[in-house]
Amino acid sequence: MRLLSILICVLILPQSLIKEARAQIPSFADLTEKLTPGVVNISGFSNAQSEDDAAPSEALGSGFIIDSAGHIITNNHVIDKADSISVTLHDNTKLEADVIGTDPKTDLALIKINANRPLSPVTLGNSDKIRVGDWILAIGNPFGLGSSVTAGIISAKSRDIESGPYDSFIQTDAAINQGNSGGPMFNMSGEVIGISSAIFSTTGANQGIGFAIPVNLANWVISQLKQHGTVKRGWIGIKIQPNTPEISANLGINANQGVVVSGTSETSPAREAGLQAGDIILNFNNLPIDNTKNLSRLIAETPIGTKAPMEIWRNQQKMTLTIPIEEMPEETLPTPHQNADMPDTAPAAEELPSGILVSDITPETISQYALKPDTTGVIVTDVLPNSDAARKGIKLGDIIVKLDKRDIPNATAFNDYVSEARRENNRPVLLAIQGSDAIHFVAVKLMPHD
Repeated sequence: MRLLSILICVLILPQSLIKEARAQIPSFADLTEKLTPGVVNISGFSNAQSEDDAAPSEALGSGFIIDSAGHIITNNHVIDKADSISVTLHDNTKLEADVIGTDPKTDLALIKINANRPLSPVTLGNSDKIRVGDWILAIGNPFGLGSSVTAGIISAKSRDIESGPYDSFIQTDAAINQGNSGGPMFNMSGEVIGISSAIFSTTGANQGIGFAIPVNLANWVISQLKQHGTVKRGWIGIKIQPNTPEISANLGINANQGVVVSGTSETSPAREAGLQAGDIILNFNNLPIDNTKNLSRLIAETPIGTKAPMEIWRNQQKMTLTIPIEEMPEETLPTPHQNADMPDTAPAAEELPSGILVSDITPETISQYALKPDTTGVIVTDVLPNSDAARKGIKLGDIIVKLDKRDIPNATAFNDYVSEARRENNRPVLLAIQGSDAIHFVAVKLMPHD
């Protein structure tokens, strides 16, 4: 009898747990019915003839209505090559759309329809308030099938997928496929908190990792597109890189605090305000800085013509600069760095405590490596494969201009500074490497020695 009771409990308990779990899963039916009329399907038609089939092409995507005037937010990549754009409303009404403005840097676009009847705009929410684990709904036009709804949770926030300079994506496990691009991601209050934009996939189809642009980032971009038809961003003329524990240890500051200035453009507001390579930016416009994307976005969104305070760390102390904000100039592509053939012979590890061999910059090396005539520092001519320098990405042809923030006039000075660090318990050294348009800093551990 006791054994029977135990068996009954074993059989009943899982069923009760299943019922409890089911009771906690929400129904999305009411929310879907309310939100779907504000979501549209978008077809972008290109008249350009394809070399393969000599036929016009069509791009499919999604979007959502944001006001009664007929403005619609979508992804730039949905309509950027289109000669004409067709928008299909929830009731299958088809309307032509005009492009108000596009922003490739954030992959956002604003288009407009003239419906001559009431529309159902959605409500924009606050993406800063979302939490990992929150339920979300994604509505869109996957594979051109028409309006479809998927549900999932927020898997992560502030994802950088290296698609642009302002990446801060929301990651979700809701099914997002081709054609969902530009569609809204809703919270359980029916507010848009993201715009579906990209997927991570090895097959081209959903694999449970989708990305959405936070609506708070989109708000500023869309207001700019409404006002100017393009985005006018603030600019101070700096190059930055993440801070790391190794870099911060050499600069006397807490690990991962702020971002490192790797260079300033000539005649830029930053240089004129006194900002220098090697400074660490702790605070911009009274807001703390913890990553490069965050700082780039804050600068871009600062009104042009204003001035902003910037707190930096330099020479073991804090100081504040005032930076004028100018309009971001048009970008120009940097000239590719050319490397000549390097020697095949590699010195022994004991001969290169830093893991790299450097040579003086002479008229011959300037010609050999296609350097600028005014190049200073030393040039890397060999890298030990098993060294920390190799693991940190230092390569043949790199120009090292500073070591521990001290100028490197020649190879002798470089080797002397490395020997000094070796005597000081073999401590890491901080190298400043000149790129095509900016300096970046790399903290390198010295090779172990007996």
